[in-house]
Amino acid sequence: MYVLDYPWLLLLLPLPFLVWWLLPPYREQTPAVRIPFFKDVTEAAGVGATEGSVVPRSNLGQMLIAPVCWGLIVLALARPQFIEPPIEKTEPQRDLMLAIDLSQSMDTRDFRDPDGTLEARVDAVHKVVADFIGRRPSDRLGLIAFGDAPYPLVPFTLDHRTVKAILADSLPGMAGSRTALGDAIGLAIKMFDQSQAPDKVLILLTDGNDTASKMPPDKAADIAGQRHITIHAVGIGDPHAEGEQKLDTAALQQIATRTGGHYFFGQDQVGLETIYGLLDQLTPANQKTLSWRPRIELFYYPLGASLLIVVAYHAIMWLLSSRGAARRESEVGR
Repeated sequence: MYVLDYPWLLLLLPLPFLVWWLLPPYREQTPAVRIPFFKDVTEAAGVGATEGSVVPRSNLGQMLIAPVCWGLIVLALARPQFIEPPIEKTEPQRDLMLAIDLSQSMDTRDFRDPDGTLEARVDAVHKVVADFIGRRPSDRLGLIAFGDAPYPLVPFTLDHRTVKAILADSLPGMAGSRTALGDAIGLAIKMFDQSQAPDKVLILLTDGNDTASKMPPDKAADIAGQRHITIHAVGIGDPHAEGEQKLDTAALQQIATRTGGHYFFGQDQVGLETIYGLLDQLTPANQKTLSWRPRIELFYYPLGASLLIVVAYHAIMWLLSSRGAARRESEVGR
């Protein structure tokens, strides 16, 4: 739509009329004919010399174009603009990192799908996490895989299709056979350093206990808490197993508690789906919509029109005066 940025400037339209009405007319001084005995004449007549003046008269053309040009100039000062339809941009307010345990134990077939069929833990994780990603369209997501060491698979991005594709291609053992839980938290903290989002969440999924970290998980959790990173921990292993296969539920509970997060334990695919449903509720959609309407300046149209009118008027007057002078010269020649 068309708008005026300074519509109050239209109040200047009657200004020339007020000037003409309130101020005296403009007078021009013109040289007069001087005669040697002018002083004697004035003394004999008993009058004194005075300043003469001429009030210039406006022709019809000036009287027509002056108000038009003034109106166009005032319109240009009012800054006419064309406002285009709004452009909206959605800005994520949460960065969510998914840290997935891909140690060799994730290939264990002890998870049951909704039909009761046994499947590998990693297959259940792929299905549930992919569905969770599909419900987070407004969050920037990142992906970390950890085993002997943590590896950043996807930096924070809104390209959720890529996150799903890389998650589907991840295999047990690709990161090593052991579990570096504390180092995975440390890598997530480092990746959050460049994040400008006000809400930072790490979802940590593992089926074992920390066996390969250089940084203790509790120390890493303390640092995450200091940097306002919330960690939700999800355990899917066997808490009654022995050695490296045992799920350290106490450590996961401690990690979640120190950062203001929650700990969940999943025994099968249905339970894991329930957990991620709860996580979806705990981290509801958080985004900010920015709206901007482009403005196209139009002031140069009335300004240019007024200039063209003035130039055209003076060109026409010059032509008329030139023809009149030529006609007079031809008449004198006759």
